[in-house]
Amino acid sequence: MNTAEYLVKKLEELDINDFFGVPGDYNFNLLYAVNNNPNTKFIGCTNELNAGYAADGYARIKGYGAVITTYGVGELSAINAIAGSYAENIPVIHIVGLPSTKNIEQKKSVHHNLFDVNYRAFYDAYKSVTAGVAFLAKDNAKPEIDRVIKILIKEKKPVYIAIPDDIATMEISDRVVSMDYFSNKDVLKEVSEKIAEKIKQAKKPVILGDALVKRYDACIEYKEFAEKSGLPVTNFIMGMDLIDMDYEKYVGGYFASYKNQIAQKYLEDTDCLIAVGPIYSDLNSLGFNLPYKINNHIAIYGNYSYVDGKKYSGVKMADVLESVTSLISAREEEVDKPNIGYKKRSCENKSLTQEYIYTRIQEFLKENDILICETGIVPYGISPLKVPNNVTIEFQMLWGSIGWATPATLGACIAKPQSRVILITGEGAHLASAMEIGTMLKMGIKPVIIVINNDGYTIERYLSQNSNDSFNDIPKMNYSKFARTFEGDVWATKILTDEDFDKALKVTQIMNKMCYLEITTESMDIPALAKTFISDSKKQNDSEPVTTIFKPEVTNYEEFAVSSDSFNNEYETTVHKKFTTNEED
Repeated sequence: MNTAEYLVKKLEELDINDFFGVPGDYNFNLLYAVNNNPNTKFIGCTNELNAGYAADGYARIKGYGAVITTYGVGELSAINAIAGSYAENIPVIHIVGLPSTKNIEQKKSVHHNLFDVNYRAFYDAYKSVTAGVAFLAKDNAKPEIDRVIKILIKEKKPVYIAIPDDIATMEISDRVVSMDYFSNKDVLKEVSEKIAEKIKQAKKPVILGDALVKRYDACIEYKEFAEKSGLPVTNFIMGMDLIDMDYEKYVGGYFASYKNQIAQKYLEDTDCLIAVGPIYSDLNSLGFNLPYKINNHIAIYGNYSYVDGKKYSGVKMADVLESVTSLISAREEEVDKPNIGYKKRSCENKSLTQEYIYTRIQEFLKENDILICETGIVPYGISPLKVPNNVTIEFQMLWGSIGWATPATLGACIAKPQSRVILITGEGAHLASAMEIGTMLKMGIKPVIIVINNDGYTIERYLSQNSNDSFNDIPKMNYSKFARTFEGDVWATKILTDEDFDKALKVTQIMNKMCYLEITTESMDIPALAKTFISDSKKQNDSEPVTTIFKPEVTNYEEFAVSSDSFNNEYETTVHKKFTTNEED
């Protein structure tokens, strides 16, 4: 088979059946390979950035995603989406169609080039936002494809392949190469026994889970570990869907000191935190407010773990959890369980408020729903919800690119068509990528889309010095009418009151079509959690600096453990605010 056909076949084996992108003359041979495979199809998006977001959403639900763009103009448009996937461990493969090898070798200035022709300029740019890159040629096509797919599988981060037009149709071997990788048995035994022993010796161990559990396909092992251990379980915001919320040892999500004092107390008192897949970012952990005693911190990541500050490489998260589960005994002590979720509110036929909106969303959700939440204000309304079992919730809280959620909803719908997909977005972010509504209607996709129209970039109004700053204004638009401008099956409505919202949610239950709800609120009305957190953040930013920078070579574990990227990427990072800049301290 030819190079493009081989690549598509290998990605199909990863359950990638849908490739997002925009056609361009340099990638036609790639698109033919996708459409000629009976088990794959190409999903044309309105632009490459949205295609990258869609592939990200697809990968979050199905495991892996793929986006195809053309050289230069297309791949640069998509690079922000790929950077977001890299930041949040979303395994997306970006396939780029290039001009022919002859044009590359002769440095011909064909279209989509810079004035100073450099066919590796964008390939070099992608090195910083992917776990692996490849530039295919006659003598390396198959081994390079195999190499980067192995990286995609192991690292659960994006990879990039540049394929010249003629190389795409070049015949290569289809010899099967194993893509599996396994934990080092000796290291696995050592680290598992150390973790099990620390849990056994601890008086108040606590489990904290987060989004990387999902990224590394360890949800089942995580749940079995939590339930077998009998330990209190909490999570950062991005990990709120890991454990059934009625589970007797679940103490609710961790919101620092802003909410849920029970989870806060457990983390303050623990002498052995087992952090599984945490993403230590300001928004996810509510300002690096980490109260636990980090000397006994255990951290379990995708392909390595830390115990007592020592890194154990070459061990998969799922294997470590499974092994530790087999070594521990359940603890029987009772756990304080908070009241989780919003209290019920009665309809008063008044203007909508954020509190009312999220209370009703909580009641609206059903088992097996997929909830896609736009960055900004929305996560702080969603994270206090009590949700049914097996609801999947996706945030982009580390990268935080506005507009991500709408195309990601497209990807999620295609990845799991049997599930109901619900998008919650603000109108400012939605406006950035709303054209993908047309793609959804073209594809016959039927999500429930809730657009909160609060007249501009509300989170920026709170963060800026003056809430009326004109740069936080956006064009005014009738969003419900916008949804009806595309050809397709859509029910759209504009909602002004709580009674209207209740009625609209009921209508969506009987509609076999896209349901698009534009709901309006007062411009400065935001969830209580967001208001408190933003207020504190502004106070800290206005005061003298309270953070310091540590280099990767720092070995003091108290400094090292709270550094987000010490665990994630091992780069410089800002550390917990309680540490001073005094070297002796």
